[in-house]
Amino acid sequence: MEKFKLLLGSRKFWAALVGLVLVIIKAYEPDFPLDGDQLTGVITVIVAYILGTGIEDGLSRSPKTNP
Repeated sequence: MEKFKLLLGSRKFWAALVGLVLVIIKAYEPDFPLDGDQLTGVITVIVAYILGTGIEDGLSRSPKTNP
């Protein structure tokens, strides 16, 4: 249950879910007001956000070194 709570609180999860919903809507509703290039741009931004958040989370958990 704790992992499920962590999943629902994850920024990466919600960003991925929004991207998935956009792709599904576009597949089933071709008249959706985003064309292919715009959808690709939105998905690219979402992927960059997920990668950036993942890197941030990973670096925040790594051991700190003093130079």
